[in-house]
Amino acid sequence: MIFTTAAVLGATLGTASGILTLCGLSLICRSCKKGKLESGEDADPEKAKPSVLHSSEQFSVEKSTEPIQPRTLLKFPKIYKPKPSVTSSEVISYPDHASEKGALTQPLFPDSKDETPCARDLPNGMTTSSSIFHPKLHFSLTYYNDQNELHITVIEAEHLCVGSGCEGYVAGVLTFAAGQREAQTSSRRLTSHTRWEEGLVFSLPGGYEVEGEVALSLHSCDRFSQNTNLGVMRFKLVDVGMMSNADCWVDLQPPKQDVQSAGELLLSISYLPAANRLGVVVMKARGLQSDKLKDSIDLSVKLALKHQTTKLKKKQTRRVKHKMNPVWNEMMMLEVPRELLSKSSLDLEVLNQAGPGEQESLGRCQLGLHASNTGLQHWQQMLDNPRKQIAMWHPLYD
Repeated sequence: MIFTTAAVLGATLGTASGILTLCGLSLICRSCKKGKLESGEDADPEKAKPSVLHSSEQFSVEKSTEPIQPRTLLKFPKIYKPKPSVTSSEVISYPDHASEKGALTQPLFPDSKDETPCARDLPNGMTTSSSIFHPKLHFSLTYYNDQNELHITVIEAEHLCVGSGCEGYVAGVLTFAAGQREAQTSSRRLTSHTRWEEGLVFSLPGGYEVEGEVALSLHSCDRFSQNTNLGVMRFKLVDVGMMSNADCWVDLQPPKQDVQSAGELLLSISYLPAANRLGVVVMKARGLQSDKLKDSIDLSVKLALKHQTTKLKKKQTRRVKHKMNPVWNEMMMLEVPRELLSKSSLDLEVLNQAGPGEQESLGRCQLGLHASNTGLQHWQQMLDNPRKQIAMWHPLYD
């Protein structure tokens, strides 16, 4: 009985101690777990909070340690260098032109967006061209001491601006103390590149070390036998020794005008390829001959558009009161297909209204690829710079 009671008591005590042990262990585990959770919230709050997104919607974000720089909205403008100009022709400037009395202060065509005909709009659209080609001549020369003869071989010419059907030749003129001697090649059909390969022979009894020069000039002739000098080059006889047995390429220079100018006319021209329209602004004149203006009443400018030798259209400006420097500032539009520009030209004439039905010419000028000097340069610049207003002074000749 005593043993049974002891056994029951031991079992009871053992059970109670076991339960107490389990409770203690449970409390220890709970306290440890709670400490871990609290430390986890301080280290990474994102992990402690439940995610709002589902597992399929979660995404990863890459962290970067690079500093964020603000993006500038400003851009530096492009810097354009001025293009060199190869022509020394005078171009009008607006302040000088506007200072004259009678100058136009309103656009002639205010509703047009493509046309800027007046002088006041020229500075924004003016340009010059660097692609003006002068005719080039290729020749060689040899001096024969035993025969005292200078042989010049004319080989070819290029960069020729001539109309169809024109023929041309190269003429040589030797000028020295004994007189003047001439020689020329045969006539050939002129194209942009023409070959002769012919010789010119000049006799020099006293040798080439004397005072004198040789001039080579290129001439063109149309079907009406109108002779036009396309360019000339000159060299001294004393330079023959240096140039002998050598091929020479030279730019032919425009021939000098021996006729005195009767004044100058300022023109501005432009071409609109989309509309096939040629705009000509007759701006003003200066230096007109005063002796022809004594009996004048009004002055005007007549313009004629020609294709080769055929006149296509004629126009005339309004009349202004006579003076040596009249101002018109008037624009005339002409329809010309682009393919015809190379064979077209403009003839302008300043007219003096001396009386009823009496008109007297004060001077003329011509523009086109068949013209010379400023007439050729102005037309070439217009072709190279479409939609640009280009102004230039042109001398007037009787």
